[in-house]
Amino acid sequence: MRKWLSKSEECLGNHSDRLNAINIFPVADGDTGTNLYLTIRAASNGAAVAETEDVGEVLELAAQAAMEEARGNSGTLFAVMLSAMAEPLHGSTRLTGPLLAAALHRAQIRSWSALSDPVPGTMLSVLESSAAAAGTAGPADESNATLSDVLNGVVEAARKAVVDTEAQLQALTEAEVVDAGGVGLLLILDTLRAVVLHEDLQEDLLDGLAGYNVQDPHLYADFPDGDGVEVMCTVNLSPLDAAGLRAKLDEMGDSVIMSAVTEVEEGYRWRLHVHTEASEPVLEQIRSLAEPSNVSVTSLSGTPA
Repeated sequence: MRKWLSKSEECLGNHSDRLNAINIFPVADGDTGTNLYLTIRAASNGAAVAETEDVGEVLELAAQAAMEEARGNSGTLFAVMLSAMAEPLHGSTRLTGPLLAAALHRAQIRSWSALSDPVPGTMLSVLESSAAAAGTAGPADESNATLSDVLNGVVEAARKAVVDTEAQLQALTEAEVVDAGGVGLLLILDTLRAVVLHEDLQEDLLDGLAGYNVQDPHLYADFPDGDGVEVMCTVNLSPLDAAGLRAKLDEMGDSVIMSAVTEVEEGYRWRLHVHTEASEPVLEQIRSLAEPSNVSVTSLSGTPA
């Protein structure tokens, strides 16, 4: 798991510019590659200092680190995915096909539920297809052969799902491009396959993906600047207060993501993400319940707010 996250950090660093270039949904602000890279870097750093061989514990610590420093929609969803994957892996020192299937299934459920308004044609669709493939690839045994079948099936399904994103969202269809976050997740999953099976990344994995030609200009630059700001923070709340806050954030903006990081005395530590017209009303609403930390406010035009 440590090597997977470390190699994913390297892979996303190499591809961040192209992911930024095709980032047009939900806002054409050209930062998906950067957000995923920085979030995975935080996860990798968290895993590196984990003094355990328990796969679930390593991923849980990595997820907590990623959640605290998650960037953007894509980074936050990856952190949620990582946290969910850790749950069925606790107590295991080795990844197996059935465990990977359970981890991806749990990640699918948590990721879809973390968003107030989940949309097909994004990372969510890619994760859903990957989880479905993991559940049907090979017999339910713990052999290396089954794990290999599951990993290869997951990556194959993820690539097909990425191709399909172009037709699932009108904005992507009109721009003739696939979803940037979906491509990022595809790269992360292929890195897992390569690390576990001691193979190289597939050189032709991204060949033919709409809009991903390295000679293309930054597609997002052709779109109007986004309105408003992206607000992210971490806050300690009870489940009841968190539910009430989510309802308020849904009224004040969109792209709302809320996910628990870890248990605390007040209930849970939550990572929040929302797109809104102005930051202060959102932060005032949060402060009426608790003092937020790790606050970031970024213009949706891609410039600092």
